[in-house]
Amino acid sequence: MTHNTVVLAGLIGAGIQASRTPALHEHEGDAQGLRYLYRLIDLDQLKLDFNALPDLLMAAERMNFTGLNITFPCKQAIIALLDELSVEARCIGAVNTVVLKDGKRIGHNTDCLGFAEGFRRGLKDVVRERVVQMGAGGAGAAVAHALLSEGVQQLSIFDVDDSRAQALANNLNQHFGARRAVAGHDLASTLAVADGLVNTTPMGMKKLPGTPVPVALLRTEMWVAEIVYFPLETELLRSARALGCRTLDGGNMAVFQAVKAFELFSGVVPDAQRMLAHFQSMNG
Repeated sequence: MTHNTVVLAGLIGAGIQASRTPALHEHEGDAQGLRYLYRLIDLDQLKLDFNALPDLLMAAERMNFTGLNITFPCKQAIIALLDELSVEARCIGAVNTVVLKDGKRIGHNTDCLGFAEGFRRGLKDVVRERVVQMGAGGAGAAVAHALLSEGVQQLSIFDVDDSRAQALANNLNQHFGARRAVAGHDLASTLAVADGLVNTTPMGMKKLPGTPVPVALLRTEMWVAEIVYFPLETELLRSARALGCRTLDGGNMAVFQAVKAFELFSGVVPDAQRMLAHFQSMNG
């Protein structure tokens, strides 16, 4: 299959040297016969913070970038700089994919779809009455929308910033109905009756070791899902597996959000199974 499409994409975020996203996109681009180049724009390496976003976006436009993925800590800060938002991105209040087209910057959110797809594949028949989510940032907002869409009855959200957890709960209740989401207050007692636990914080990454909840609060009957994927087996997942919990690693969301972003950037529908297999081979 050959296309005359040339794609120049990039990822803006902090501490992203270990990201698998460039390899995922470029490998699938090769397989599709595209000229596909994917660059890392690492704020840590450039000694910048999210205040540099306006300059970086302008530079990307001037250099004819096709689009950008956006990750921690920019998924919410980027919104003010965009011309349009997809329905998902507007509902979630976070953007992880920006398409640059005809002088317009259009924000999308493929995290929500990405997490939902992984959840359906990996934990399709789990009990989802009461679920605890750690983190209410940009990724957390997308995951929370995915969880409620996938039938979680009540989501308790915990964040280091209580007001952020409350704001996300309010947003979710507007979309999904009153009391579907609450800002959590007592982690131990909430986890004691929870069916599942999802980590959407960066805690557990190589550069932020540790677990987002005390391991002693895990129970065998719970399922545990993770969005961190470097390493693929975080301390949280290792502890959960040792207890016999069903688990879902962060690779699923990483791959399926990239599948959708690839399509948005190139206009070509990628082979999701091939991208998943490639991701697994990189983490083998």
